[in-house]
Amino acid sequence: MSRVRSRAPATRRRPYPPARLAAAAAVAALTLVPLFHVLGFVVAEGPEQAADLLLRPRVGELLRNTTGLVIAGCTACAVIGAGAAWLVERTTLPGRRVWTVLMAAPLAVPAFVNSYGWVSVTAAVEGFGGALLITTMSYFPLVFLPVAAVLRGIDPAFEDMSRALGNGPWSTFFRVVLPQLRPALLGGVLLVGLHLLAEFGALQALRFPTFTTAIYEQFESTFNGPASMMLAGVLVLGCLLLLMGELRLAGRVRVARLGSGAARTAAPHRLGSLTPLALTGMAALAVLALGVPLGSLARWLAVGSSTAFPVVALLTTTLTSIGLGVAAAVATTLLAVPVAWLSVRHPGRVSRLLERSTYFAGSLPGIVVALALVTLTVGYLPALYQTTALLVAAYAVLFMPRAMVSLRAALAQVPPELDDSARALGAGPSAVMVRVTLPLIARGLGAGTALVFLAVVTELTATLLLAPIGTATLATEFWSNSYSLAYGAAAPYALLMILISAPAAWLLTRESRSERLPA
Repeated sequence: MSRVRSRAPATRRRPYPPARLAAAAAVAALTLVPLFHVLGFVVAEGPEQAADLLLRPRVGELLRNTTGLVIAGCTACAVIGAGAAWLVERTTLPGRRVWTVLMAAPLAVPAFVNSYGWVSVTAAVEGFGGALLITTMSYFPLVFLPVAAVLRGIDPAFEDMSRALGNGPWSTFFRVVLPQLRPALLGGVLLVGLHLLAEFGALQALRFPTFTTAIYEQFESTFNGPASMMLAGVLVLGCLLLLMGELRLAGRVRVARLGSGAARTAAPHRLGSLTPLALTGMAALAVLALGVPLGSLARWLAVGSSTAFPVVALLTTTLTSIGLGVAAAVATTLLAVPVAWLSVRHPGRVSRLLERSTYFAGSLPGIVVALALVTLTVGYLPALYQTTALLVAAYAVLFMPRAMVSLRAALAQVPPELDDSARALGAGPSAVMVRVTLPLIARGLGAGTALVFLAVVTELTATLLLAPIGTATLATEFWSNSYSLAYGAAAPYALLMILISAPAAWLLTRESRSERLPA
């Protein structure tokens, strides 16, 4: 049976499974700790103090900068990511497999390493224009990968039928193709928006003030908790607006199908005389996203006066980063499973609320999330303070959205009728999950795990605050050196971050190409 694109039928809603509801609620409660921490500060200060802290010209500037960057960055990533995906998957562009790898590779280059590469070449990138350029080049793959996967899996029979009814290419695109791209496109844009709200390292290097950089500066200089938490409260409101917008625009569209789907792929659109222009555009995108930061990195490795290769320190920080990345990626993805499963298999107000609650911490700076967990552990769980377990928990809270988007999309592709059939054959809930659901969403699990690993390896602010004494990662050592303008000394740490991130980025292209639908 071909893909069905229609609203879910109005059937009687099944009750929530108690065990999975409890597991999802526990995960949501963990991710909401930073939100409650921020709201507690806001309520404690009262409306008058809140007004004094927020109704200032400086806050107005931060609001303009943050809002402008989020709107412009999300738009740019949507246009560039979707456009590149269309060229790679639906046209006769030469070298499609090579371009797929190149378009995903920027995920292996942390945004603050990207800004380091640009700033060390020219100071002209400082300010809004540079911030927009560099964050777009860092985050457009979050849109490219899911959109490319959907374009690869769309049944061309729908487009053939549209053209047979007299619709032209543009009308067919907007009426048939775009509605099927919408969940993947909006999910990618949501991740981009959350990253832009919480971005610190890249924007600090570019001297572009936003709420996140201001919060970090408040804590670093005066440890002004109330003022910082008020600013964090504005980020929470921004996250809420993003979630409401994504939920409203995405709608309730079923994309699961039964059977093997299309027997053929869509015929590619011939570029003809536009081929050189398309190749030039894709090459320019690859140069801006990869060529400049990697070229700058190679330059500092070769000529930097502070360049050094402390083998023991490099090996230790690399193993620490990999270990934390693997542990946090696996833990985060497993924690996301019950929430994603409940939201897809039992859609309703409760499941939707639990699922949406996991996104709030992703919009907060790592330092706010870290301080919330420090407050919780010092007051109630002192044995966890300054432990690796607490650091992994912070990563899970921060990067739950990456796993959630991947799992939610993967679960949406698995027809619920398969679960019903397994239960009718006598399989219990656990057996259905292990034997039916998990194998079918394995690639979604892999994609979510890879995305979280990429984020953890490059995380900075929460690691600086929560890492056990004596623990250093590639990101923290890179930041320590680059912040003191020792670009040559920072270069080896940046290179190693890219090298250990590259396999995860490559895995995402494999997962994308293996799926008929977004994962």
